[in-house]
Amino acid sequence: MKKTLRKIASIPMAFIVLFSTMSFSVDMHYCGDHLVDFSLYDKVDNCIMKAEMTKTSSSCEVMDVEMDCCTDVEVVVEGQDDLKISLDQLTFDQQVFVASFVYFYINRFEGFDKDVVPFKDYAPPPLIRDVQILGQTFLI
Repeated sequence: MKKTLRKIASIPMAFIVLFSTMSFSVDMHYCGDHLVDFSLYDKVDNCIMKAEMTKTSSSCEVMDVEMDCCTDVEVVVEGQDDLKISLDQLTFDQQVFVASFVYFYINRFEGFDKDVVPFKDYAPPPLIRDVQILGQTFLI
């Protein structure tokens, strides 16, 4: 049960870390009040409609000359960079501690052979007399 809950909880936590560190930009190009071009991670093309509008109508020509009816809007969302820990900020003593901790933690799980018998090279003591039978003491 605990393993299942850990797996279920780890997936949203991984997505939270992913999306909090991810940065992106959204570029939009408006001509007047109309959205003409939209782009993620890239620059938009400037005034695609400008050439078409100058050919078809004379009202946009006047607007281009007077106040440039096209605008570009860029929205940038910066992600976090403080999750990275660089080792050059650690002192020498801290680096030695981290290296020794990792070394001993990894070597802790090497394990021993399961078939080790520590007394296999020793012979049992000689049985001269059975003391329990001599003293007539039995465990019931």
